[in-house]
Amino acid sequence: MPKVVVFGSMNMDLSVEAPRMPKPGETLAGSGFVTAAGGKGANQAVAAARLGAEVRMVAAVGADGFGAELVAGLEAAGADCSLVRRLPDAATGVAVILRTAGENRIVLSPGANHALAADDVVSDLRRIGQRGDVFVTQGECDPAATEAALRAARELGMRVIYNPAPARPVSDDLWACVDLVCLNETECQLICGVLPADDETCRAAADWLRTRGAGSVVITLGAAGSFAVGANGDELRVPAVPARVVDTTGAGDTLVGALAAGSARGLALEESLRWGTVAAAITVSRLGAQPSIPTAAEVEAAL
Repeated sequence: MPKVVVFGSMNMDLSVEAPRMPKPGETLAGSGFVTAAGGKGANQAVAAARLGAEVRMVAAVGADGFGAELVAGLEAAGADCSLVRRLPDAATGVAVILRTAGENRIVLSPGANHALAADDVVSDLRRIGQRGDVFVTQGECDPAATEAALRAARELGMRVIYNPAPARPVSDDLWACVDLVCLNETECQLICGVLPADDETCRAAADWLRTRGAGSVVITLGAAGSFAVGANGDELRVPAVPARVVDTTGAGDTLVGALAAGSARGLALEESLRWGTVAAAITVSRLGAQPSIPTAAEVEAAL
């Protein structure tokens, strides 16, 4: 079976619950403080590994306690971390998360996530990437390195999944390197200039990406589920799975990891998306990013 190669961020998440957003200069009493492994890249790698894929991680952490803990957690999930660099002159990335009413507000200090240059990432991909493998990346690492990795993965004949989060402008010709782009409502509006409020606006956003060369498009819509356009242009709507929302951190990453694992298994987009929707529903019912991501057995039991 093809493997999944993830280039992305590894962060330690420091998360606390608050009754509301504090006003400027105000201190609120919080609760439920959690320290948990996170980072979009690492979350997606854990999700793909727990859902049965062979996963290789390309990333960097600091030579500190957070970095050692993050690598150990990824390895425990089944991901190969032999290409994760431990850098003595950079701190491990940290995300400070404020949880209010089931939603998250996040401040990210990227640290070592921006330390890998384009040459580093491309060299790693050329060492391990093979035609037919699945390549996954996001937007939390150095933009130049991310763009170079997308182009290298395309040249190697890998199936490319891009999660442009956080959103940023990219060259129009970069979309032709992407077989599947997965983005949420906010990212969709920033990148495509369209707020995906209904099927018509979702289709307009998907067409914006596809006319620039992207293959399939998945737009996640929170409680409204997701909207997709396949490589053949067919539309697909997948409803959300009801869940008791405890923490939405990592839900989107779980879905992306499921799409990657499904692609490696040769599943159709609809099957992968439905599988990932169930996995994401399990994730939001638990606290923390990586600790909440389910295994394939848990997802199968919930289907």
